[in-house]
Amino acid sequence: MRTRRGVSYPNMFSNDKRTRENNNNNINYEITRSRKRTKTSSGTTPLTTTVSGQCDDDFLDTLPDDIVLVILKKLASTAGCPADYFTVLSTCKRLNMLGGNSLVLAKASPKVFAVKPENWSESSHRFLKSCSDAGNVEACYTLGMIRFYCLQNRGSGASLMAKAAINSHAPALYSLAVIQFNGSGGSKTDKDLRAGVALCARAAFLGHIDALRELGHCLQDGYGVRQNISEGRRFLVQANARELAAVLSTTPSALMSGNWLTWNPLPHLRHGNVVGPGCPLLSDFGCNVPAPEPHPANKFLSGWFSGKKDAAGAGLRLCSHVGCGRPETRQHEFRRCSVCGTVNYCSRACQALDWKMRHKMECTQAERWVDEGVDNGGANGDDGMVIES
Repeated sequence: MRTRRGVSYPNMFSNDKRTRENNNNNINYEITRSRKRTKTSSGTTPLTTTVSGQCDDDFLDTLPDDIVLVILKKLASTAGCPADYFTVLSTCKRLNMLGGNSLVLAKASPKVFAVKPENWSESSHRFLKSCSDAGNVEACYTLGMIRFYCLQNRGSGASLMAKAAINSHAPALYSLAVIQFNGSGGSKTDKDLRAGVALCARAAFLGHIDALRELGHCLQDGYGVRQNISEGRRFLVQANARELAAVLSTTPSALMSGNWLTWNPLPHLRHGNVVGPGCPLLSDFGCNVPAPEPHPANKFLSGWFSGKKDAAGAGLRLCSHVGCGRPETRQHEFRRCSVCGTVNYCSRACQALDWKMRHKMECTQAERWVDEGVDNGGANGDDGMVIES
């Protein structure tokens, strides 16, 4: 009978380095041979495991494409920035290939293609185009706004926004309404107020706050629709209520301390008493709420035209509401404040927001402001914007 010192047991602790390496290699080879992948009845192949516990094959390679696509769709829909998505795609060739699948691009969140204006390039343009071709309505709207206002490709931009609007995308419906109200991309005679009101009504039905506010002002002023002051007031109250509900649902409770939502019984003290960044959108009712977060497309427009002396073109102006970013497509397209004449707005909704955010505290009666040979659209003009006092 052989003992442990016999030839049946290799000397694992031998002082000879070459002997130890040969023994270890023999053991690993025997274990690997005994655990080779064999076809099972279900057709699956188990992984080959070495004595060190590491897998010879990548586990990702064993997953079907359908499962990987589901994972990538979830990632694309919840990513907080472009880096969250593209870092994963750069991991391996397979993820890079599947990440460009139309099923994944159709579910990409707006933050995935929220490229900064200074980083805009042909590759980012192609990626947005791929997302829009895959049926991503947010990508259609964002690329449509960029092409229409920034790249001045009016036809293609309007078509992309219309594609999103057909799929009941409320911001696209409202943006098309603003284009109809102003006749953007054309002449003054291209305005279609009735079409603008119809698009606003559809967006308001979907709960778009700016559309509700715009429709309320149109009804109050009889702009493109028969005047109905009480109905217009109802839409304005509904817009304020929805905005308050949106703030309550998205703002952490720690940020709700203070007097941002307090009742002030003195009417002359209800305006302008905001601590920190905020806007008194409910100041008519004595309440202050934080400023709404602009859409990524509006953020892109604001960044694209910011810091440029003649951003929109020769003699063209930007909307004075900081969260809008829309430029004029022709001279004197936007309506101007009939009191001071120093600010101009693309829509009544932007005017109402900017009025309560800051312009009410800044607006002063100007002695005279006239643009030579141009109708300024004062309080008595068709394009006039009457500021509430």
